[in-house]
Amino acid sequence: MDLDDDLPPPDAAAALRLIQDQRSAAARRIQPDARLLYWPWGVAWLVGFGLFFLQFSPGERELLRLPGWLPLAVLFALLLAAAAVQAVVSTRAYGQLSGDSARRGGWYGCAWGLGSVSVYAGLGRITEHLPHDLAALLWSATAVGLTGALHMAGGAIWLDRDLFRLGVWISVINLAGAFAGPGWHALVVSVAGGGGILVAGALARRRQRLRS
Repeated sequence: MDLDDDLPPPDAAAALRLIQDQRSAAARRIQPDARLLYWPWGVAWLVGFGLFFLQFSPGERELLRLPGWLPLAVLFALLLAAAAVQAVVSTRAYGQLSGDSARRGGWYGCAWGLGSVSVYAGLGRITEHLPHDLAALLWSATAVGLTGALHMAGGAIWLDRDLFRLGVWISVINLAGAFAGPGWHALVVSVAGGGGILVAGALARRRQRLRS
């Protein structure tokens, strides 16, 4: 057995380096790959809302003939898959955490769940009285707006600049798409929203590697 491995560091600088190395190693074990948290959502928005644009483009033109149920089914399936990936990755990474961090995560998850259900319940009572194109715009703009707001809230809770900036970006492009009108909103959310989430994931992963 090499007894040198059990000896304390020879000076304060070496001890500091050892502590930093141990912290970096622990962070790598706990912190999940940012791409797994961002990219599934980016793909869901890019493909799902992209199909909506092709099926229900501005002026209710049909750029690509698809079954009427397909865009919504694909979007929901991709969103559920993204949620499942995030749940598995987050549970593996943070499942052993306790204390304030665990409570913040649990309460934040409740905000997502209850906020979404309550908003969609209200929309369901309103949109049946609207034309199809305006009903679709109301559903999508509200859902995307809620996502942007909750991303900003999460960034504020954990002081995560990347998450907060992504929430700001989603809110801005949602506002632009809503003003552009039915059809255009789906295109803006697909390209700028889905693409923005993919870019955010790549940048977050790059920063993870630089910190490690």
